[in-house]
Amino acid sequence: MAIIKCPECGHQTSDKAPVCPNCGVEIAEKIIKCPYCGEIYLKSEVVCPHCHKSALDNSAATSNDNANTNDTSEVNIEKDFSTSKQDSIVNTEEKKITTLQNNVEHNPEVNTPVLNFNPDNHNITPKKKSNKTIIIVSLIIAVLAVGICFYFYNDAKNDKEEEDYMYALNSDDPMVLQDYLDNYKNAPQEHIDSITAHLQRLAQLDQDWTNAVVSGSKSSLTEYLKTHPDSPHKQEALDKIDSIDWAQCSKINTSDAYQMYITEHSDGNHYDEAVIALKKIKATQVSIDERQAISDIFRRFFISINERDENGLISNVNDYVNFLGKSNATKEDIIYFMNKLYKQDVQSMVWSITSDYNIQKKEIGDEQYEYSVSFMTNQKVEKTDNTSSVHKYKINAKINPDGKITDMSMTRINE
Repeated sequence: MAIIKCPECGHQTSDKAPVCPNCGVEIAEKIIKCPYCGEIYLKSEVVCPHCHKSALDNSAATSNDNANTNDTSEVNIEKDFSTSKQDSIVNTEEKKITTLQNNVEHNPEVNTPVLNFNPDNHNITPKKKSNKTIIIVSLIIAVLAVGICFYFYNDAKNDKEEEDYMYALNSDDPMVLQDYLDNYKNAPQEHIDSITAHLQRLAQLDQDWTNAVVSGSKSSLTEYLKTHPDSPHKQEALDKIDSIDWAQCSKINTSDAYQMYITEHSDGNHYDEAVIALKKIKATQVSIDERQAISDIFRRFFISINERDENGLISNVNDYVNFLGKSNATKEDIIYFMNKLYKQDVQSMVWSITSDYNIQKKEIGDEQYEYSVSFMTNQKVEKTDNTSSVHKYKINAKINPDGKITDMSMTRINE
């Protein structure tokens, strides 16, 4: 291994180095030593850049020369080599000086050291460099780097604070809000005030909820929901109200109570139970509306007999009916019965219902009911000879789900 000058920049380096540490040109196996002038140059160049001779010519020239000219050639080669070497050094140093001058012209603010070039000793002697400029530039760069780092750090910190602020503001967990206040004591004052107010609202909300639960009344829970419609306890309050209404409904145990629960709690926890209970009651319990409907059917029937109104008489009679012991009697049979009551000596007739209805209810289909009815009537007959008579009858009948009489019997009561 030998120390050589880089053929590109003149910087000293090893002939085994992969590249020149100064200019980066490839060195190992990429250089050649001129056999004429001894200058080191790149193999990629065809001829030596200093003596302008090719290394290939040397072998040819050697084969043609004789022994007598060897001494002379050696002397010439040494002379050429010395001259070329000196020229090479001068050229290299001149290039360096030119480069430095160009840098100064393009960058006048840079404090460039002055080089003294002496062609005789081929040495370049730089003046003493000033460290002041280097130190100032280094400090400026360091300050800028710290400033940039601080900017990005502070920006990231602000973004994190904003993110945590929005999360806390939308949270109903007091611990989340308190964590924000503990972690961001230097946050913007409006953020701190907003989170503090939100925390106070949650505290008041919890107190109102505790009071409503302790009260245990439907009115307290209803008022709580009215005051805090978006409370996190909303569903729990609705469930408690649902339980209160169901307990009250079960205690009353009437069709009206169950119907009210079903109407007010369409998605209640006891909705299915209420529907089943209501169905059972409807299957056995005659409502006021049902009782009134049955009363109207028989009142119209007997008024039609009093007035000999055929259409009114059969308006609430089924097409086929078991009537006075005759099965499958038709409407014509009912009209015949009415006309038969009015004998020649009968001037007028008045039927009146004298007792309450005894009604039994039976489910014969899905919410389809049949009614068995019994009651007492009086028949007052005015005759043409100005005499009158009163007879009592017990009526037994059946009404189908369509509100039509399907069965009717009359039993005279003798006193």
